[in-house]
Amino acid sequence: MDGHDVKQVAREASDHPALEGAARAGYAVSGLLHLLIGWIALQVAFGHSGKNADQSGALASLAGNGLGKALLWFAVVAFLGLALWQVTDAVIGHPGDDKDAWAGRAKAVAKAVVYLALAWSAFTFARGRSSNSKSQSVDFTSSLMSKPGGRFLVVVVGLVIIGVGVYHVYKGWSKKFLQDLEDHPGTWATRAGRVGYIAKGVALAIVGFLFCAAGIHHNAKEATGLDGALKSLRGQPFGTVLLVVMALGFAAFGLYSFARARHAKV
Repeated sequence: MDGHDVKQVAREASDHPALEGAARAGYAVSGLLHLLIGWIALQVAFGHSGKNADQSGALASLAGNGLGKALLWFAVVAFLGLALWQVTDAVIGHPGDDKDAWAGRAKAVAKAVVYLALAWSAFTFARGRSSNSKSQSVDFTSSLMSKPGGRFLVVVVGLVIIGVGVYHVYKGWSKKFLQDLEDHPGTWATRAGRVGYIAKGVALAIVGFLFCAAGIHHNAKEATGLDGALKSLRGQPFGTVLLVVMALGFAAFGLYSFARARHAKV
């Protein structure tokens, strides 16, 4: 099978209604998780929650009842579908992209890895087990630091995450996220997307700074991921207000994700 055959198979898979439906469902599930993260962050702002304000905290919230567990199994399928669609996107290129746009293909591969990780996390909680994104972040940082030049590598990871955060802010401010959609989603969805991308970008930038601090200080426990990033705001001047704003921003991203589920280019 040559490169042309691979692209043909990927194109046929990408155009299959089942994969398209799974990809759209993946965006919808992502929206639900962002709403839950926003809700947890809002509770943390007022000192009423001991849950992690990240994906593991959101998944744990769903695992607490029968309906939530059913949604977790649905999330596994949806995220796997979205990951597979990103793989086909990397192989054949996104509609409208230049055939040599390797940056776009690399981004699709990175997204596929993220959605596979989400599918695995959802699978873990659906089976009645649990995971902790904060602990995983610290363990990853500790493992990386044990390698030659590990502290430098951790700082590089932090800088990359900061770069992703800055891009999210730019994407939200410029409304570049509309290019991911087949058509205009409407005023409310555009506003939600703009607020959501900016808030998520700020949160990612803080996550990146925490990684950089962990590398500089040689202390893996400082790389506490999204939960640590959001909770770090609470100790700042006007911390409650800042955390409430971030919570609303994540909720806005969740609402935009529901619109994306309907209007995304898939």
